[in-house]
Amino acid sequence: MLCRFLCAATLCLMVNIAAAQDPTKAEPKHYKLHFENEHVVVIDIHYGPRERSELHEHPGGVVVNLTAGHLKFTDQNGKVQEVYAKAGESRWFPPVKHKVENLGDETYNAVYIAIKGKSSAAATDHPQSSPVNSLQIAQILAAFAQATARP
Repeated sequence: MLCRFLCAATLCLMVNIAAAQDPTKAEPKHYKLHFENEHVVVIDIHYGPRERSELHEHPGGVVVNLTAGHLKFTDQNGKVQEVYAKAGESRWFPPVKHKVENLGDETYNAVYIAIKGKSSAAATDHPQSSPVNSLQIAQILAAFAQATARP
């Protein structure tokens, strides 16, 4: 009986941990799937004032800040980084597992463009703070616009 209980509890924990990784499943209040194809996943990000998330992960990608924000990121090892995001700023992030907290009194909105496949894995050697150049952003946004254009 105890063995069945422990097996069931372990299975439930593993399912919860696996489901908690995807931000659109772990944090649907903060992350909404906007668009997806074979190259990218585009996720809308919304944090109200002082809101925080649970632990989740993102593949490598680009964050485009739609509004300014004062954010605190805590990775799975407890390392904390505060960021002052500027509206219109774009940054590359390698694959990351973290919690997020909006430290500000204003709503924070952004778009996360996650790169699928080899592009994400190959780009993990870039530092988190390296800005994405305008040509890279233009290419990603052009592909997104083309894929979502109505005939």
